[in-house]
Amino acid sequence: MKRILILGAGGQIGSELVPHLRGIYGNDNVIATDVNADKCKHLDGSGPFEPLNALDGEAFSAIVKRYRVDAIFNLVALLSAAGERDPRLAWNVNIGALTNSLYIGKDNGCAVFTPSSIGAFGNDTPKDKTPQDTLQRSNTTIYGVCKVAGELLGDYYYHRFGVDTRSVRFPGLISHVAMPGGGTTDYAVDIFYAAVRDGAFTCNVAAGTYMDMMYMPDALDAVVRLMEADPARLKHRNSFNIAAMSFDPEALAAAIRRHLPAFRLSYDVDPVKQAIADSWPNSMDDTCAREEWDWAPRYDLPAMTAEMLDRIREKLAR
Repeated sequence: MKRILILGAGGQIGSELVPHLRGIYGNDNVIATDVNADKCKHLDGSGPFEPLNALDGEAFSAIVKRYRVDAIFNLVALLSAAGERDPRLAWNVNIGALTNSLYIGKDNGCAVFTPSSIGAFGNDTPKDKTPQDTLQRSNTTIYGVCKVAGELLGDYYYHRFGVDTRSVRFPGLISHVAMPGGGTTDYAVDIFYAAVRDGAFTCNVAAGTYMDMMYMPDALDAVVRLMEADPARLKHRNSFNIAAMSFDPEALAAAIRRHLPAFRLSYDVDPVKQAIADSWPNSMDDTCAREEWDWAPRYDLPAMTAEMLDRIREKLAR
């Protein structure tokens, strides 16, 4: 990769991926875009930014040509719980941005990365150590439907047109930099802020609800590793299971209590989010990612918890 275009640079992933990539490839070689320029103020002065609605194919294509982009990272999405409030909008945004990315990538010789999700799996999928290749009938959220369709579209553009499409199925992502944007796993970020600020947290998914999670530094590393991987090694493309840790709210609370012994956890379960969580895997088998492009996470639950609490203390103090 030489010149990278980021769509959705102001989102949870983009907010950290843009500076991460600029640190690797150079500030001028990573072009940030977002429909909302205010969400990208933290990027001011660090490299090029273009306001862009990714559904505007003409404007999108013009930016790709002007900057001679050779890799498009499409991070545009309405997440699981947010998407359920307006399924038609979620489909139009999620699939529209991806479709534009693929056909513009085809026309300009660009590689295309777009994240998939544990939401691509459904109630009929094996729950524990979910295989790389298995039944995907994600019919509990429009977000999941979009992710399944997106994986198929990515493979189609690779096989039909030779577009270098690559993707990972992200678990819930945990970060101290940007707040989450309406996903079912959001509690695993909110709990840290509440622990530091209030010493207590009310969780909207039930005890015993296991889901795969990942600390953001590992997620950023996964994106770079996959996109730099030798294509000759890739038996899969869209999309790789990647995993780092699986826990339920009780296990996360126990990890926090090792640092804040008085922390209290209670529950007020949101039935919509609980139904979504219950349809997703408890854990994913990421053997293929480890074998095909040397995926290996660095953070487990104790290491992530310690760092999250430290960073949030600093953030709230400021």
